[in-house]
Amino acid sequence: MALVDERLIDEAGFRMSEATAGDFFALLKPRVMSLVVFTAFVGLVAAPVTINPLLAVIAILSIAIGAGASGALNMWYDADIDRVMTRTKDRPVPAGRVTPGEALSFGLVLSVLSVMTLGVLVNWLSAALLAFTIVFYAVIYTMWLKRWTPQNIVIGGAAGAIPPVIGWAAVTGNISLESLILFLIIFLWTPPHFWALALFKSEDYQRAGIPMMPNVAGQPSTRRQIFAYSLILPPVGVLPWP
Repeated sequence: MALVDERLIDEAGFRMSEATAGDFFALLKPRVMSLVVFTAFVGLVAAPVTINPLLAVIAILSIAIGAGASGALNMWYDADIDRVMTRTKDRPVPAGRVTPGEALSFGLVLSVLSVMTLGVLVNWLSAALLAFTIVFYAVIYTMWLKRWTPQNIVIGGAAGAIPPVIGWAAVTGNISLESLILFLIIFLWTPPHFWALALFKSEDYQRAGIPMMPNVAGQPSTRRQIFAYSLILPPVGVLPWP
């Protein structure tokens, strides 16, 4: 039976479950969210401006909520493949603790809340970047790239690399070369990081039908690409600060 036929999605899509607060917190992908918050904070404090502490807190909280919203939307859509992967089968939706409708509603509400809060209380450039990031991750990466190309992590990594640019824009109101260097560092770090995981979990990805690089190009080719990215990353990390 095809994976799509095994998705834990009822016909109505919005029946209530007995989910706990911990289940909804898990939808936010807290470990990923913490990394997003850290990189956004780096962009914020690296900006050469006087930072309003209150606005900085609002910006970081908004970015954190937006990252969590992306995670919830990802778990809603990926319930079918999460269910067959050892690494993800115990997530709230595939485990049946949270319904797909609840995960979708939770993600959409948090998306709107995070973007509107950032726009109204901080500035609309950073809000637009946050909105773009959520859409790119939840739609472009999750719904398209992840299932269709071994370059999913390379292209989709842009979503994870934008947070320092959002943090920078939140306190400066602009996008500068410095913030783009921070973006580039994370963008180049992402493929070798996830391909290393894919090498370790290649059977899991194969079972789920996800075209990760080791399953498409083979492990030797993947290792060479990891090595190539690892050679490129250090020089970018020490680029002269303008």
